[in-house]
Amino acid sequence: MTGTNERAELHKTIWRAANELRGAVDGWDFKQYMLGFLFYRFISENLTSYINQQEHQAGNTDFDYASISDDAVKSAVGMRDEVIKDKGFFIYPSQLFVNARQRADKDPDLNQTLSQIFDAIEGSAKGTDSERDMAGLFDDVDLDNSRLGRTVSDRNDKLVKILNTIGDLPLGDYRENQIDAFGDAYEYLINMYASNAGKSGGEFFTPQEVGELLARIVIGDKKQVNKVYDPACGSGGLLLKFAKILGKDNVLNGYFGQDSNPTIYNLARYNMFLHDINFSKFNIAYGDTLINPQHWDDEPFDAIVSNPPYSVKWEGDANPVLINDQRFSPAGVLAPKSKADLAFTMHMLSWLSTEGVAAIVEFPGVLYRGGAEKKIRKYLVDNNYVDAVIQLPDNLFFGTSIATCILVLKKSKQDNSVLYIDASRQFIHEGNKNKLNEDNIKYIVGLYRNRQDKDYESKLVSNKDIAGNDYNMAVTSYVEKEDTREKIDIHELNKQIAEVVAREQELRNQIDQIVAELEGDNE
Repeated sequence: MTGTNERAELHKTIWRAANELRGAVDGWDFKQYMLGFLFYRFISENLTSYINQQEHQAGNTDFDYASISDDAVKSAVGMRDEVIKDKGFFIYPSQLFVNARQRADKDPDLNQTLSQIFDAIEGSAKGTDSERDMAGLFDDVDLDNSRLGRTVSDRNDKLVKILNTIGDLPLGDYRENQIDAFGDAYEYLINMYASNAGKSGGEFFTPQEVGELLARIVIGDKKQVNKVYDPACGSGGLLLKFAKILGKDNVLNGYFGQDSNPTIYNLARYNMFLHDINFSKFNIAYGDTLINPQHWDDEPFDAIVSNPPYSVKWEGDANPVLINDQRFSPAGVLAPKSKADLAFTMHMLSWLSTEGVAAIVEFPGVLYRGGAEKKIRKYLVDNNYVDAVIQLPDNLFFGTSIATCILVLKKSKQDNSVLYIDASRQFIHEGNKNKLNEDNIKYIVGLYRNRQDKDYESKLVSNKDIAGNDYNMAVTSYVEKEDTREKIDIHELNKQIAEVVAREQELRNQIDQIVAELEGDNE
């Protein structure tokens, strides 16, 4: 089966299963169960495959980790510690997804059994290098939620169905699939739930094709990048675009992100594991990036991509410490308390390496609003940090139909100009949303890399001219819109009107003549 067919079949199965299972639990809330159990299945199969491979290479070709006893594992001196060192966690055979599923319908205490398994998996990392990456991963999988069922028995019946549904997904051996089956299943579920959740989904999920565009802008013609960073990482999809485009081993020193929503923070960590990114290669942190950034020891970053929340409130000048923060102080002013957009921008610029590139999805108001935001734009332009501004089509994102833009930042530019691109017509319509297809992405990236004027699409504007335009950075201020209205030849139109008037006069004359003849006959 081809990769495309595999993916289509997988998506159909997921859609059917998720809708059959959901029942009384809202889809947005139910995602925790589907994604949590998908994660549980993945780490179980990943660990089993890893241990089996070690044993088979040692000559024990009939070994199957899922079939041995917990006591046999405990008697193997050093085995558990060695596995945790490499994989970041440990699961005893009896705790594996396949074995828990097999016993599930006969276990009257299934919710407690699963809770103990999840606690044990998280606990296996305590005191190790992976403790931070594993801590609290199952916190949002509430196995005693009354919305799963009114009684424990009802809830357990639902949990059995979830185990069976996730277990029946045709994910195969993740090493042999033509698609990244677990990762693809995760992204499809996230996309499905986000598209049905409206605004709540859009707050953490960036459509995959927008992520592809951001990553390709940042990557350029590079074959490798050092470190990738997203200060508002949501479910981690933007970070993982670099793994898909370059190959995960070509992100040399890892994937770094932070999010202030605890549920989404967990989803981002799931996403890393489900794309087989080892715990040692990612650092996803929890907390408010603007107030309490967690990656001071890891910056600067060569590649930064982000779709931060639009116009959210933050402390701003109500916190006197922030104006002296080295991330914000160079601009001499803080972003407004009611609109943190450019605070995120200044943070990313501060943590961008000298040779790095940042591509940031921005709310359009940041390009033209006055006050503190204008002063920050002045700082960005006068210091030649803005490489490009790209106007995107409207209706691309979940939860908003507004046409957003991409702000591209660099610290080492080759000219003193900003490239403006109007990509508002580069989309296809799919369902009730607009979407960038492969050709749209390729075309926009081509305009960005060519860095030349093109009628109605791109314009290279000097920083001096932007300053002369009062630091208005809106694309519409520099790229003329093509007039697609029908062009009218006024001379031809006047000729046609004259002909119509003449014809009308001729008809009137004929009517007058007929009336006169009729009146003459009546005398």
